[in-house]
Amino acid sequence: MNASTPVWAQHVSRVAVLSGAGVSTASGIPDYRGPDGVWTRDPSAAEAFTYRRFMADAQVRARFWRTYVDHAAWGAEPNPAHRAIASLDRPGLALRVLTQNIDGLQQRAGLAERKVLELHGTMHRTDCTGCRRGLPTTEVRVRVAAGETDPRCTACGGILKLGTVLFGEELNARLLGDAAAIVSASQLVIAAGSSLIVNPVASLCALAVDRGAQLVIINRDPTPYDAIAAEVIREDLVTALPRVAALLTTAPARA
Repeated sequence: MNASTPVWAQHVSRVAVLSGAGVSTASGIPDYRGPDGVWTRDPSAAEAFTYRRFMADAQVRARFWRTYVDHAAWGAEPNPAHRAIASLDRPGLALRVLTQNIDGLQQRAGLAERKVLELHGTMHRTDCTGCRRGLPTTEVRVRVAAGETDPRCTACGGILKLGTVLFGEELNARLLGDAAAIVSASQLVIAAGSSLIVNPVASLCALAVDRGAQLVIINRDPTPYDAIAAEVIREDLVTALPRVAALLTTAPARA
């Protein structure tokens, strides 16, 4: 092992990656809070991401579906950051990805579904808020593109909602419990491309450190957890994550 290998990268066999919107920006998917983020450019757009408003107002739902019918994520491809994370999945290195992203690009980069916890849900599934029937979002997109502004469940007439967590909704308790167990058992937690200001997911960083894990933060801007990190990397994720992955995959693992 090179003498310059940082301590946090040495003898690591259990890694958790907490990924945020910044991981997918190089794939052409805008983030939310960055300088050119969706909510930075149009603060009122956040209303369509509030559960209470979404359920109460047909116009808000129409705006929401207009946003997603041609969302950039539908045509996006995994970028080097996604591929670098997937490359950590190798013999001797147990990997789990806890993602705030809803685009499914981490799985498309080659990581098995069972190794990715989509903490904020997925845009690839839509659920009826009435009968709870689920269907592929591609079917709803076709209907919206054809002119339906507020698509309803064909089985019960209930409101259809993208399979993602909106503001005001509780995260899936089982998934959150699984995420807490994963970071508690990890030797290294890499928080990449996340502002780390949305809880309870952001608080997983503190839990990891409390349980003895090393925390590495890779993000363009400061986060509330920088002070407890073993290292903070202010570098583009497209270059930083491949470099970090190379450190971890060339260093000897620890049982």
